[in-house]
Amino acid sequence: MLIAAATLSAQQAPDRTHPPQPGPPAPLGPPAIQKQRLSNGLPVWIVEMHEVPVAQINLVVFSGTANDPPGKFGVASLTAAMLEEGAASRSALEIADAVDYLGADLGATTSSDVSSVRLHVPVARLSDALPIMADVALRPAFPRDELERQRQQRLTSLLQGRDDPPTISSAAFSRTLYGKGHRYGTPQMGTAETIKTLTPDDLRAFYASAFRPENATLLAVGDFTADRVMPLFEKSFGAWKASGAAAREKLPAVEQPSARQIHLIDKPGAPQSQIRIGWIGVPRSTPDYFPLTVMNTILGGSFSSRLNTNLREVHGYSYGASSTFDMRADAGPFFAAAGVQTDKTAEALKEFFNELTAILKPVPGDELARAKNYVALRYPSTFETTGDISRRLEDALVYHLPDDYFARYVRNIQAVTSADVQRVAQKYIQPGRFAVVVVGDRKTIESGIRALNLGPINVMTVDDVFGPKP
Repeated sequence: MLIAAATLSAQQAPDRTHPPQPGPPAPLGPPAIQKQRLSNGLPVWIVEMHEVPVAQINLVVFSGTANDPPGKFGVASLTAAMLEEGAASRSALEIADAVDYLGADLGATTSSDVSSVRLHVPVARLSDALPIMADVALRPAFPRDELERQRQQRLTSLLQGRDDPPTISSAAFSRTLYGKGHRYGTPQMGTAETIKTLTPDDLRAFYASAFRPENATLLAVGDFTADRVMPLFEKSFGAWKASGAAAREKLPAVEQPSARQIHLIDKPGAPQSQIRIGWIGVPRSTPDYFPLTVMNTILGGSFSSRLNTNLREVHGYSYGASSTFDMRADAGPFFAAAGVQTDKTAEALKEFFNELTAILKPVPGDELARAKNYVALRYPSTFETTGDISRRLEDALVYHLPDDYFARYVRNIQAVTSADVQRVAQKYIQPGRFAVVVVGDRKTIESGIRALNLGPINVMTVDDVFGPKP
């Protein structure tokens, strides 16, 4: 009896020798977007989401740090930061207290492509919170004392970045690719030189050219109907008018590197070497978006990617290695990056280039299927909250995505073939022309790097990257 029971139990035990195969992607019902306008022409996109009684309201302005005028780098970032520092008749403290009393969260941010004012609030307090949001977005005061505080915070942050190897490698890589006169070649917050000179009038001038109803859209996601919230939006934003002419900077064209070069930034005593390898990538509007997404997932876009498996799991040189296409309105950088053991810097560089070369060959079918499933199965989770959906709407707005983009996303990923992956890899991954930035202890790592014969080495200091200390 006992023997028979044991045999039956063994037969019923699940097979744990192989991981289960992933199931099909969950069906995604993309949000229904109701597109309306206020009396002043301001577009409003509304998505009803009734699961939780909250509202997410974003005013998206289509001017970001890429639109900083020459000589004023950092003005978009500083303008956004100053919106909360006093508006209409409210001081910064009064704004913070009023928002806190409503259980809300109000903030202003900027990226390369947009500036945003974002409100997250219980839907029952939306009518009380919108006038505060409107004051911040439409009637900023730019008080001089708060500007000086923000200025010092930025200068301190730049000073701290000079001692942070990942920050140094990022700044050096951007400057190497784009140059210090290009907005993508300098930190979004600006440089010490420009931050020191920005005045309240500079912020007002940028605000007047950027924050305009014809250069913005209001996004609303939450537990409400359009009929309920449109009168509230009209009351707070319908009278918004802009005077003067809008201005929009155009980024200069940049040439790709013609040959591989290593830029070695000496950081004496650094416990790790920070490596960043790549060149100028693609804009978000690229027709190769879906093949590139799958290809990069295989190369370095997931924990089980080739780069992370090689440098972390197989060799133990790094806690994590990755690759990224930073897609913006214009072509942002592509880079593969990791922090590696100082005494394994040369070995890690060799493995980076092994993987960057191997991705040019045909991808095995099982690896391709895993990568596509990884992307497809994760995609529905990017629509879970009001904040998630507002970010997807912002992408659609800024990058002019088609109306059926979200509904077709998983199908477009699953349609990528091995030939597609190889084609985009060979087009966009050209290791022989990549810029290589290494931040580390020069006396320990230079000889090993030279022995690899990857190309000429340009030795730099932190001052070469950031300029003199602020």
